[in-house]
Amino acid sequence: MDAQVTDARPRDRAATRERILRAARTLFGEHGYERVTVRMIAAAADANIALVGRYFGSKAGLFGAVLEGEPTIRDLFSGDFESLPRRLAEYAAERMEHPPESPILRTLERSAGHPEVQAVARERMLTAVLHPLEELLGGPDAHARARMATAVFLGIGAMRRRLGPETPTPADVDRLTAVFEACLKVSPA
Repeated sequence: MDAQVTDARPRDRAATRERILRAARTLFGEHGYERVTVRMIAAAADANIALVGRYFGSKAGLFGAVLEGEPTIRDLFSGDFESLPRRLAEYAAERMEHPPESPILRTLERSAGHPEVQAVARERMLTAVLHPLEELLGGPDAHARARMATAVFLGIGAMRRRLGPETPTPADVDRLTAVFEACLKVSPA
């Protein structure tokens, strides 16, 4: 009996998982969540469609895994606390004019109302923004203060999506700084 020759790749769970993530990141970024299918992702990753389910559970689970690799605003939280409101204001002002640079974060913005994405988007908001900011703030009302500051970001993104981009002025940055100072300030007892 002759030995069977095969062109199959050796099994490598980590490499396959990474190929699926890369393919998903590319396809979600190019086409949006709604237009991408698990079959498309598996084909682009040269992987069996069943592996997407095995490694990520679902398309939404895969989207969540892709989001974990995306940039967050956590970098804004480092540095001295006194200048935090200004850093947040400058970032928020930039969002008035430009959507996030990451195509995946833009996809998240566009698809946040999609039922499959809502839980993923909620988890991303909690783990990437709200909880780290709450931890940084500490003290009384930390959750409420972090929630108010996060609401400002969400509102700015919603305005840009619905009304179009607007170039922020230095006065806008000053106003946003005052808003973030008010949001982050400990309320008197």
